[in-house]
Amino acid sequence: MPGAIHFQQDGSIARVTLEHPGKFNSMSRAMWVSLRGVFESIQRDPQVRCVVLSGAQGHFCSGGDIEEYPAFRFEERALRAFHEEDVWGALHAMLQCDVPMLAQIDGYCMGAGLEVASCCDLRMAAVSARFAAPIARLGFPMAPREVALLSAALGLSATRAMLLAASTFESAQLLASGFLTTVVPDDQLGAQCEAVAQRIASLAPQAARLNKQTLRALNPAVARIDSAQAASILIAAYAYADSAEHREGILAFLAKRKPQF
Repeated sequence: MPGAIHFQQDGSIARVTLEHPGKFNSMSRAMWVSLRGVFESIQRDPQVRCVVLSGAQGHFCSGGDIEEYPAFRFEERALRAFHEEDVWGALHAMLQCDVPMLAQIDGYCMGAGLEVASCCDLRMAAVSARFAAPIARLGFPMAPREVALLSAALGLSATRAMLLAASTFESAQLLASGFLTTVVPDDQLGAQCEAVAQRIASLAPQAARLNKQTLRALNPAVARIDSAQAASILIAAYAYADSAEHREGILAFLAKRKPQF
């Protein structure tokens, strides 16, 4: 079964679910495109007061769908289009959405999952959830805008540890760092997220949207993501597409062997 983004509106609460059976909800290209459309639609709907974003089958999102990567990652133009149009298109739509967003995080929250969670306003996680961005094992860097997004939400220390040492973090660590709003026992995550969503939905919707606009305008880290400096970095950001290291990392993963860097 291919991956999908499921959308359900329950009164004033929108429920967005990432689902990719057998792949811990890894994000395919089609899912990124769909995610963008979902959040652009939510932004236009004045009836929506809160968004709950979750993953299916006990996991939030394990990253990108690596099985797709050989089809486009080894050519610079295609790689740029993937990150700047598909991935950033979706993340940007989330960042520009004025509706309060709550991430309900269990299981794996890695790579693409961390990026999606970073766009949310509140992040609630199960005690057993695990967080990482181990793409160093795959032989390629994180795209510049995505690094800026992650470092703004996670902090530079955790971002460096994830990207440079492939470190995995537990919920308690990211609660202490401020990335997570709340950590709860695994069997209470759904109920507690629902209670918070209902509380948000009961509050003044216009005030919430105006608060999000103000927070976005006053957040210098978010502003830098689309700055001229960021744009200059992007010029050569994808020149590694056809490198031996890039190919080795991805093909070794798919072959289930240790890469030789």
